[in-house]
Amino acid sequence: MRAITQSAFGEPSVLVSVETDRPEPAFGEVLIKVGAAGVNPIDVVVRAGFYPMLGDPPFTLGWDVAGTVESTGPGVSAFAPGDEVLGLLAFPGPANVYADYVLASPNEIVHRPAALSVPEAAGLPLAGLTAWQALVGIAGIGEGDRVLVHAAGGGVGHLAVQIAASRGAHVIGTARAAKHDLLRELGASTLIDYTAADFVTEVEPVDVVLDLVGGDYAERSAAALKPGGLLVSAIGGGPGITGERAAELGVRFAVVSVRPSAPDLSRLTALAEAGRLRVHVDQTLPLAEAAKAHELLSANRTTGKIVLIP
Repeated sequence: MRAITQSAFGEPSVLVSVETDRPEPAFGEVLIKVGAAGVNPIDVVVRAGFYPMLGDPPFTLGWDVAGTVESTGPGVSAFAPGDEVLGLLAFPGPANVYADYVLASPNEIVHRPAALSVPEAAGLPLAGLTAWQALVGIAGIGEGDRVLVHAAGGGVGHLAVQIAASRGAHVIGTARAAKHDLLRELGASTLIDYTAADFVTEVEPVDVVLDLVGGDYAERSAAALKPGGLLVSAIGGGPGITGERAAELGVRFAVVSVRPSAPDLSRLTALAEAGRLRVHVDQTLPLAEAAKAHELLSANRTTGKIVLIP
């Protein structure tokens, strides 16, 4: 089979296509023929060596998969060959999804609903679970909450907007003006072009902020919260604020560390089946063009998701 590997940290050009042996499922494993693999910002920083969560190269990137069950190992009863599935695999360990075939645990995957195409399904798991686990699992948002989502047009952001809207929240998003029409369609009530206005002065105090940017956005976001409001950061490697500093500012602070969860993923696919969640795929590229996908993602101009197709 083909796989994309790297033998050193560096620019996207370190990603190369190789021929390797197809894995075989052991006890409690499922072999998936990859139909599409999602590309996420974490892939970019791991490739470059900024966040060496996989140790030193060589390794194969990728955690988001959608595809078809090829075979199952002993002890697997929930899935059978031919089943269409999607999942977030092994995160934060190695999952090796940039390949033609990948092994998965049945606890990490769910059946793909007809409402999601294969590329859309591949774009959902990591980004959707990050948004769900932040807004529902940590913040517990509900009817009438005012929720500010930064980078609302990105992979996590556009899903977070829909999740918050589906729970009856008033959703405010920061994004470039070119993305506003799409975000209104997805459920955002108020949109701020961060290149032209300061969100701190543009919004009334909010209950929850989902920070997908980091840096000085963290303290500025604290200023946009109601007293006792909650700032949830998805920037684990340096969110720009500490719990102590947040307390000084009169707000609460938490970091979301996404984890595979079939139950949470099932809740997301149920929203998709109900027509309340869609995955916006900005571009699909052949697996062999993984380096180009990383270049596009690094430019920070993507709306929604980039997906690789073996």
